[in-house]
Order: sequence, then structure tokens, then C-alpha cells
Amino acid sequence: MEFVWTYEKNHPQQIKYFLKEKGISKGLLAKIKFQGGEIKVNGQTENVLFSLSYNDKVTIVIPAEGEHETVLLDETPIEIVYEDEHLLVVNKPAGVSSIPAQYHPNYTMANRVKAYYKRQGYENQVIHVVTRLDRDTSGLMLFAKHGFAHAKLDVQLREKRFVKKYQALVSGEITKLAPHGWIDLPIARDQSSLLKRMVSTAGRSAQTEYWLTKNTAEVALVDIQLHTGRTHQIRVHFSEIGCALLGDEMYGGRMDLGIARQALHCYDLRFDHPFTQERLEFKQPLAKDMATVLQHFES
Repeated sequence: MEFVWTYEKNHPQQIKYFLKEKGISKGLLAKIKFQGGEIKVNGQTENVLFSLSYNDKVTIVIPAEGEHETVLLDETPIEIVYEDEHLLVVNKPAGVSSIPAQYHPNYTMANRVKAYYKRQGYENQVIHVVTRLDRDTSGLMLFAKHGFAHAKLDVQLREKRFVKKYQALVSGEITKLAPHGWIDLPIARDQSSLLKRMVSTAGRSAQTEYWLTKNTAEVALVDIQLHTGRTHQIRVHFSEIGCALLGDEMYGGRMDLGIARQALHCYDLRFDHPFTQERLEFKQPLAKDMATVLQHFES
């Protein structure tokens, strides 16, 4: 894969510092040097110590990544929301994990995406997951199609330039939900479980912002934005205020309303394209099982 920039500074600068400003890490530089890549200035091959002058044309060729041979193929089709040479946005169904685990090496979104890359004949087939979702959460999920894109997107994540919003169906004390509210409660591991979390003064700070979108006699639809990223944060917070997610048996959610998984859906994803800087915004309609439940109580 090839990237081209024009050097626009009036003072000389070594290539290695210029490339660092462009997001090229030391690891990626080593890969370019030792695995078949190339650095060129005005069409001539140069090393990282070469000094650039105004208007020089800098080209880097990043070698193909091949594939993770240990990642198995799952030929289940994926629902593509957006794709270009750098990015892939998919709609993940509920019940599918994001990545393989030791005892569950297949049938995840990573396995499905690898099979898709294979079918397309892409030269880069390493799977780069940028935004994960829990197995029973549906909705938008972002993959980078090569390591350089992944690195630049990770910078945006660290700088909190991503917007990632969810919709959830909750029940219980829904009359107490404000039109717009914050839940600011620390979360810690529940010592009685390997997976479960709980609100605890000994936990880490956690903030969840929500908007009440629809309210019926039995269930409410809330839009949610996380301002921290604790495990099970949405599920724990809404359970703690008496409004557990439908289908969320672990945290006391109702299991008798026609949905058997936590009623949580990532519907809104926004970030800057890592190379064009265009602000990308994606919306995904509410998952069918959640929409069906909501329609039932609205009618």
C-alpha cells in the first residue's frame, strides 16, 4: 500500500521525524525497512536520515500484511455498512462475539471478516478490530483494514474524538428517568463472579449519559453515550438505578418480554477518516428483536 505526501515546511527535516508526524511508528518504520517496503523522495529511494526540503514528494510503500494463519474462517456473510481501502464498518448481530477466545476460536465477527477478506482477495488480511461490542450487543462495529489505519484510529480513541452511542430497552422504575440524565457511579469487579461487575466505592470512576427517547407503560427506550469504558458499564449503571436492560439476566433484567439477550444496540458511530480527515457518521436502525418489543408496547 502506498502513501504520498508533499513536504511543505521551509526548513529541512529528516524523513524519520516527518513520518512520525504523519503517524508512522518505529515499528511500522522497521516493517517498511525489513519486510519489503520502501521510502522514496521525488521518486528516489532514501533512508530515514535523508533531509527533506520544501516541496519534496515523499512516498512510502507499506508491505502487505498477509493474514493471521491462526484465525479460522467463518463463511457467514457480513452486513457491510461502509467500506473503503482503509476501513470496514459492519452491523454486528446479537449473539456473535467480536473476537476469538481460547475456547471459542471461531464463529466471531473477526472470523467472518477474515473470510470476507479472503473471498475478496485482499492483500491485507490481518484483522484489526477498532471498536468491539459484547457478544449479545448488536450494531455498528469498526475494523481497520491495515495496521497504519488502526494506529491512527487508536489515537482518536485515546483523544476521545470518537462518538459511539447506544440504544437500550429498559424496564422497572422507568417513571424516574429524566429526559436527560447522568449516572456517575464507580464500578468494580463483583468478587462472587468471574464476569459480573457491580457499583462500589472501591471501583473505578464511571460516567454514563442518557436521553429518554420513548416511554411506555412497561419499557423505555434510552439513547446512551459512555464517557468512560468500564466493563458492562451500561448494564451495571441502569441496573443500579432500578432500570435494568430487558433480557439481561445477569443484572436483573426482565426475561418475559420477548427478548432473551441484553437489549443493547450500538446505533451511532462517528469519527474522523484517518487519511482524508472527513468526519464520518454512521447510523444503524434498531435491531429487529428490540424494535419488535418496542412496537408491541407502543401499540
